[in-house]
Amino acid sequence: MFLTAAGGAGAMKREVHAADSRAIPQEELYMRCHMSVCNAVFAVGAAAAFAVASSAALAQGAYPIKPIRVIIPQPVGAGIDIIIRKASEDLLPRMGGQPLVVENRAGGAMVIAAEACAKAAPDGYTLCSLSPDAVSIAPHIFNKLPYDPDKDLRPVVQLYFLLEGLFAKTALPVNSVRELVTYEQARSGTLNFGTLGPGSNSDMNRQDINQLLKTNFAGIPYKGGNLVINALVAGEIDVGKIGAYNAIGPLKGGKVKLLAIAGSKRSPVMPDVPTFVEAGISDPGARAWWGILAPGGTPDPIVRRLNSEFVQLFRDPKFVPFIDSLVVEIATGTPEEFAAFLRQDREAAGVRVRKYNIPKE
Repeated sequence: MFLTAAGGAGAMKREVHAADSRAIPQEELYMRCHMSVCNAVFAVGAAAAFAVASSAALAQGAYPIKPIRVIIPQPVGAGIDIIIRKASEDLLPRMGGQPLVVENRAGGAMVIAAEACAKAAPDGYTLCSLSPDAVSIAPHIFNKLPYDPDKDLRPVVQLYFLLEGLFAKTALPVNSVRELVTYEQARSGTLNFGTLGPGSNSDMNRQDINQLLKTNFAGIPYKGGNLVINALVAGEIDVGKIGAYNAIGPLKGGKVKLLAIAGSKRSPVMPDVPTFVEAGISDPGARAWWGILAPGGTPDPIVRRLNSEFVQLFRDPKFVPFIDSLVVEIATGTPEEFAAFLRQDREAAGVRVRKYNIPKE
């Protein structure tokens, strides 16, 4: 069962600079060839010039020479948004003073952001931070995905795994998973569950919980994890399973309840909160993650440089405490390791999609 809410995610919507010719004026060139042929020649020449310039810049270690756009499929204030903005600050000295400029493109099952990234120039100046929804799940639920996750997106680095929490609004008279189950079963079908929309990883988490705990939570879609938490704080929804870092502030202010959290052991940031297993949720579902990808065809030297910078940053003793405070698990590695992980994650996502008979759109 899935309901809709105002502010919820809707359905997914869908010059070549001629090389200077000193020998022959541009006007004469146009007169000597058919317009279409001439344009093609100019385009090829410009592309070749770009490739040569890019290679020379890389050889000289000049990258980056301008700001790097990072497209994020979540709204401002979401956990990944906060982390990338902080990373931009800390990477600034290492990247020649060139910042990572965040571009928020929330909604559309994260496909809108992934498409924009996939169709950008593969020059190292557009990246995207994506999660399972856009690259692992989307291929299984969309008939005509506007990009090929294998060909159009190049893995740069996996960043971290989320430690997701099961949250409840403060007005709900429950303080544990067991109490929540008892309360819901006495009112079957009347409680709702915030997700990122039908077919999303968070909505399959809702279905996992319904199956495991024999509950009947109805899904309410939102465009970002922080918006799910905002809805809980406002009392618009009853529960939600979302990255714990989206709720650090509300938790400290007592504006939302955290009943359980993912992880093999309790978080040092929230030592009083039981793990899912301790709370009786034996299989908390697939682990959500975030990583950095680039348009397919992005040169290998650029990918290696970006990978190195992010890996070093996420291991920096000055940056690690910030990451730890957000209750996530660092998972950096090589581009090849991220690519292998993505293949496995996509296969696992397909199993879950078939398990819940999620129809293709």
